[in-house]
This record gives sequence, C-alpha cells and structure tokens, in this order.
Amino acid sequence: MTVEFRALSPAVGRSAAALLALASLTAGVLIGREGLDTVVGCGPAGDAYPSRTAADWKAGADHVVVARPTSERETNRESFDKGPVRYTVDRSVTLRREKVLWSAAPPRHEVGNEFEMNAPGWSVYRSGKRIKGTAPQAPRLEIGHTYVLALRWDDGLWVVLGEGAAVPFDDHVVGRGEWCGRVLSEGGFAEGERFSRQDDHSLEEAVLGQGEHAISRELG
Repeated sequence: MTVEFRALSPAVGRSAAALLALASLTAGVLIGREGLDTVVGCGPAGDAYPSRTAADWKAGADHVVVARPTSERETNRESFDKGPVRYTVDRSVTLRREKVLWSAAPPRHEVGNEFEMNAPGWSVYRSGKRIKGTAPQAPRLEIGHTYVLALRWDDGLWVVLGEGAAVPFDDHVVGRGEWCGRVLSEGGFAEGERFSRQDDHSLEEAVLGQGEHAISRELG
C-alpha cells in the first residue's frame, strides 16, 4: 500500500524555527514569494484539502494515526546533463502505524499496520554535496522520529490532507521532533508557527506540548 505525501505538489515544504528565519529568507527568495506564506524557506503551501483545524481533519481525513518511519529507499530519480545538480531523488518511506487516534465512519479505506509514503528526498550536486528536499506539508518523515498524520484515501493513494496535517510527535509530544529536516523542541516549533502565521488557530497550536489524548479530545 503506497501513500503519497503531498498537498498539490509532492516535493516542497516548510521549516519551523524563527531563529533560522534570516538564513531561510534566501531559500524563500529562491523558491518564490509564495514560500513566505508558510514557515520561511521550505516552500509554498498548497493544501489539497483544508488541514489546519480539528474540523478540517474530521471533514477530510479517513484516519488520524501515530506512525514511525522504519525504512526508506530512493525513487523517482531525475538526472541532469548540465548545471550544478547531478540528480534529484525522492524517497519511498515505509511507516509503521503505532495507533489510530480517529477514523471516519465509515472511512474510504482501511489503513494497514504498515504503509508506504512518497516523501521528499535529495538534490545531489556534482561536488558530492547532498541537500535535503522538503515539503509544504512537512515534516520530511525521517527514520527515528514519530509523527501524527491525517490521511485521506484519494485516487487509489493515501495522501496527507495538507500542510497542517503532518505533525512532529517525538516522545508522543505534539511539536517535538523532526520538522523540515530539522529537529526541534515544542518551543522551537511554536516560535516558527508564530513567525509564519500570526492568526494561527490550528489544531497544532491547540494541542502543542501535549499528547495523544489531547488530539483525541480535539477530534471528539
């Protein structure tokens, strides 16, 4: 079973630390002005489905799960004859479902104990340098970390609803863990969220620093 980790585009995303904003502005310019609408520097947001609030999750998702990536392989390699980048590559990530926090009644499709997700990979330069790819519905999904994901069965694939539907969850604490390829505390995550969206009233914000019971409570 394959999951596509995408909103409107599968290979761009956002970061989450205001202290990194100055360095990230350069990346924001490179990807275009729309990148500044999300957390600066990780790419333009573009949700396939509304994903910010608990109501959005309940309206659009089939399942909300806690999951951990357990393995990955490179996929969708694209090589270039010219320029500094030798090739780009995505990752096919296998995740183990730890717990289902909420399911639609009925869901469009059942989610298995393990599933695969197409996630951002790497840009590999001719110099040998490797740069992480990111996604607007960040995190990147890296082995060794835990996430809460609001999943929807869409055109034969699992997709994350959008930018607000993939939440770092290391130690089962909302906002703690990998975000846009960086490891953050819930405090650092909160700083990035406040920097990026002054009017943020998302589910992420409502349960920041709390555990799975708070998420289940919000989903009611």
